[in-house]
Amino acid sequence: MLKQKRAYAVAVVGATGAVGEEMVATLEQRAFPLERLRLFASEGSEGKTLNFDGRDLPVETLKTDSFAGIDIALFSAGSERSARWAPVAVKAGCIVIDNSSQWRMDPEVPLVVPEVNAQALKRHKGIIANPNCSTIPMVVVLKPIHDAAKVRRVVVTTFQSVSGSGKKAMEELGQQTADLLNFRQVRRSVYPHQIAFNCLPHIDAFLDNGYTKEEMKMANETKKILGDDTVRVTATAVRVPVFRCHGESLNIETEKKLTANEVRALLAQAPGVIVYDAPEKNIYPLAIDVADKDETYVGRIRLDETIEKGINLWIVSDNLRKGAALNAVQIAERLIEIS
Repeated sequence: MLKQKRAYAVAVVGATGAVGEEMVATLEQRAFPLERLRLFASEGSEGKTLNFDGRDLPVETLKTDSFAGIDIALFSAGSERSARWAPVAVKAGCIVIDNSSQWRMDPEVPLVVPEVNAQALKRHKGIIANPNCSTIPMVVVLKPIHDAAKVRRVVVTTFQSVSGSGKKAMEELGQQTADLLNFRQVRRSVYPHQIAFNCLPHIDAFLDNGYTKEEMKMANETKKILGDDTVRVTATAVRVPVFRCHGESLNIETEKKLTANEVRALLAQAPGVIVYDAPEKNIYPLAIDVADKDETYVGRIRLDETIEKGINLWIVSDNLRKGAALNAVQIAERLIEIS
């Protein structure tokens, strides 16, 4: 368990990636009680620096003794590196909060969204998993509805920004957009098709059941986080030409009937949620408004008139913040509270 201190030694692994940089920025913005901060990335980033609180910190390459004296390590370096280095960090006495999919469905590893299931942190054995960037905002919204009326089934379609694929994807969208507007031939490397001015119903690899890994992550992770295997989730994940923020259209069926106003009231009191819902005034969540925000924004709340106990709603969340970096830092903050 984490020892109670005034300040903590923290490492960010994968610090030069889109999420890693956001983790560093979030630690600074939230004034996390740091004794020291160490930054790690692949060999290609050796010698680079990142600014933190007015100082340029060096980016290092991981070694077997890198985690000595580190209290908490925030990992965002992919499943392969997490599988290799997270156990090394734990053996050194460090608590790992991992943003990859490597540990999420491991029954020995808690999968945590602090607003939803912070109590799961008490049973960690050194590794805590950060959920998928599309699952996190969905469960933040589902939790108060599930507590009040029990969610039976969710049909979700995601509209996911390219930042979910990393820096190279953001660069590809920018370059393709510029090329098309200047009548140049489009080049692609990150995605199998052009992403500029296009939508791709394809995120991660396709599985034998016809779903993608991303879609099945949403279904399986939701059950684990809510602690209820009876909740059914079917997803369609779509990559859209937006740089930052994921949107999600949810159709929710509950056991107890709720009105749209009752759902608004529940969500208005929910931690980490902002109800932004006045469509008659053109007020509803937009990626351009939610970027860099910590909360999950919810709007277009309305009854599903085709079933007796159904609600439709639209959510937007910054995938680099609440969908990844912020949630990881919030887990670290909660660990300090319970230590």
